[in-house]
Amino acid sequence: MPSLTRVEAEARAQLLDVHRYAIDLDFTRGPDTFASETVIRFTALRAGDTFVELVPETLHGITLDGRTLDPAALADGRYPLAGLTEGEHELRIAADMRYSTTGEGMHRFTDPADGLTYLYSMCCMTEGPKVFPSFDQPDLKAVLDVTVTAPADWTVLGNGVATPVEGEPGRWRCATTPRVSTYLMAVAAGPYHSVRTEHAGLPFGIHARRSLAPYLDKEADEILDITRRCFDRYHELFDEPYPFDSYDQAFVPEFNAGAMENPGLVTFRDEFVFRSAVTDTEREVRGVVIAHEMAHMWFGDLVTLRWWDDVWLNESFAEYMGYQVLSEATAYRPWAEFATVRKPWGYEVDQRPSTHPVAPRAEDVPDTASAWNNFDGISYAKGASALRQLVTWLGEDRFLAGINDHITRNRFGNATLADFIDAMARASGRPVADWADAWLRTSGPDTLDPAVTVEPVAWHLDVTHTGGRPHRLRVGLYDTEPANPQASVARAVTDIELTAEDGTTRHTFTGPRPDLVVLNEGDLTYAKVRLDPESWDTAQRVLSTLGDPLTRAVVWNAAREMVRDGLLSPFAFLAAARGNLPGEPSSAVLSSVLRFARTQLADRYVPLADRPQALAVLTAVTDDILERTADGSDPARRLVAVRAAVTAATEPGTIRRWWDAGTVPGGPALDPELRWILLQRLAVLGATDAAEIDAEVARDPGASGQEGAARCRASLPDAEAKAAAWDDLFDPADRLSNYLFAATTEGFWQPEQRDLLAPYVERYFPAAVAVAGRRGHSLATTVARSGYPRGFTDEGTVALAERCLAGDDLHPALRRWLADQVDDERRALRSLSR
Repeated sequence: MPSLTRVEAEARAQLLDVHRYAIDLDFTRGPDTFASETVIRFTALRAGDTFVELVPETLHGITLDGRTLDPAALADGRYPLAGLTEGEHELRIAADMRYSTTGEGMHRFTDPADGLTYLYSMCCMTEGPKVFPSFDQPDLKAVLDVTVTAPADWTVLGNGVATPVEGEPGRWRCATTPRVSTYLMAVAAGPYHSVRTEHAGLPFGIHARRSLAPYLDKEADEILDITRRCFDRYHELFDEPYPFDSYDQAFVPEFNAGAMENPGLVTFRDEFVFRSAVTDTEREVRGVVIAHEMAHMWFGDLVTLRWWDDVWLNESFAEYMGYQVLSEATAYRPWAEFATVRKPWGYEVDQRPSTHPVAPRAEDVPDTASAWNNFDGISYAKGASALRQLVTWLGEDRFLAGINDHITRNRFGNATLADFIDAMARASGRPVADWADAWLRTSGPDTLDPAVTVEPVAWHLDVTHTGGRPHRLRVGLYDTEPANPQASVARAVTDIELTAEDGTTRHTFTGPRPDLVVLNEGDLTYAKVRLDPESWDTAQRVLSTLGDPLTRAVVWNAAREMVRDGLLSPFAFLAAARGNLPGEPSSAVLSSVLRFARTQLADRYVPLADRPQALAVLTAVTDDILERTADGSDPARRLVAVRAAVTAATEPGTIRRWWDAGTVPGGPALDPELRWILLQRLAVLGATDAAEIDAEVARDPGASGQEGAARCRASLPDAEAKAAAWDDLFDPADRLSNYLFAATTEGFWQPEQRDLLAPYVERYFPAAVAVAGRRGHSLATTVARSGYPRGFTDEGTVALAERCLAGDDLHPALRRWLADQVDDERRALRSLSR
């Protein structure tokens, strides 16, 4: 199906006013297809031509105002509606649609744990026509009337409260929605296990497949408590009450995103129903996602972007509010995870050739294919950081006043960046348009580079600023303890303001210079921050003793960017990790730094011959943490250390002993997640075999077990295992679902197996082009990201990738992420050359 262009969408919006979709879905037709019958009522505002989107397996019939049209006119997912007359119209379409195995459209999943089947829809951003015919663009809102026929023992969920039809077993009717965009239509159906309650006069429910029922029941109190607290906090912040009739949260299998903000029926990946031990940070992240999707009920669902250039209006706002509201409504303090995980994602994406402004101009998002590529660290993390700066500049009261003005003026409608800016300007009286031009219309991160000079009675901080944005930030000043140079003492925090102009500003302080100067104390702005040499020398000794995890995150991010920019040796970073991570109290900071060191430094930035030395440093860090937590005093940090120890192992001895014992000495016991992590590392090291993998999947036969087994089989250093995994990935029969495809790519490429894998490197690029063309956006992204030849950071692989990018037959998602891989490889090669 061709991408919808902005020009086409604007023309259709000027022609049509869509009133209602009556959608009737029948899920009793077998395992391959379902019936979809839709009646669309709309007004043509003038005479003209347009089209409706649908992607059927079979189009049975189509009528317009009672007149039969020729099904053969359907082409490339569009049915032309020529010669519309001004006035009211009724379009009826009957079709069979194909179930999906890629997490797009109507996804069908059979649980290997018990053989039960589950369905859910994913209509964002272009996938709705795989479920029902529609005028599929966000600014043609309409009410939805959905009915579903399903097996009699299934539960049906929808955007509105779904109730069984009396006297018709298996027949369900969902309450009529308010006006919403077509990409937000949602249905889930299957023998779901549900936990239901009521809050604020509305039905609330959480749902998961039956094999996860014991885990959902165990987690239900926390999930529902966070849901209620966030719901109440949003009602304190927003003048407009929650605009829908219920709040269901369905944890569904093989979900591509973290979650999707369908009004009344939020869908989440069901990994958030924890089967195994998790850290406090992982619980925090789940809470953020709950709060994020709830923010969308107002910003995204009630008020919706007009065109996809304003993705940030949905995602940046929900990202910011998710973190802020969870921190206000619960005991969680999630901004440290934002600083250590989300912002580095933003910084990395923002420095690649594919970078774009937070709010690109409409002409820079010409179609939906280009819009898909903007769901990235810029639209989420950078945009949320920009909003955090806006709050710092305007003050929270003015910011919320502007938000409420924006919602009130655009409720059940569509809005643009200009509408948002006008609302903020009215509420604050500030030149918000100038701020938006600097922060939202430009790309790339600013850089703040400090230098310190000392005089007899004063010292000067010179901040060299490049990038062109104004910043309000704090500077943290720290000394080392006189009796203990490994510990820090906070001296002062001072606020400074940088104008949008590039250049150097001087800030003068009395007294001796501090041992450590931290720009962006508390992580209030978005910029690449450097450390002056003396501050970096001090940080290597005292970093874990700085009191605020946000400040520690700022320093680690500075070190990370210095490595990526070739200003700091990877082994200098590892030395800092060795000295500070054993004492790092935050599991968010600890896990993020270990992950970067393991997956980026060890696998890309360190010469292959030195890789065992890098992994040995990480093993020393984890051994130290395990020794310090042997008394059970810090299970979260211990769990992070165990996971990292397994993935850093270069010999199987220790982890094989853990496997055979079923526990790490002193805990934790090996739960399902740890067992699969450990077994995969044994597979990479050649210390297990197919029989042991088969025995483990028999022990854990559910979906996670199947994925773990696929990952382990692809990891075996065996020619037959690699050939079988390759066939699973790229055979045109496309046997693997999205999750099994991802698991297999994650296992296939291993730096330890370069000789075995070398023949596959050249084969990868044409195979990736073919599978992306066949299977669409989701798998195109996966094959470019986790499917890229990991461990082959060399000029030859980059040349192959660039030759592939020169072709004209690449799926847009593959082209974008493959170009990003090349940029990451070139950064690593520059580091290696130094």
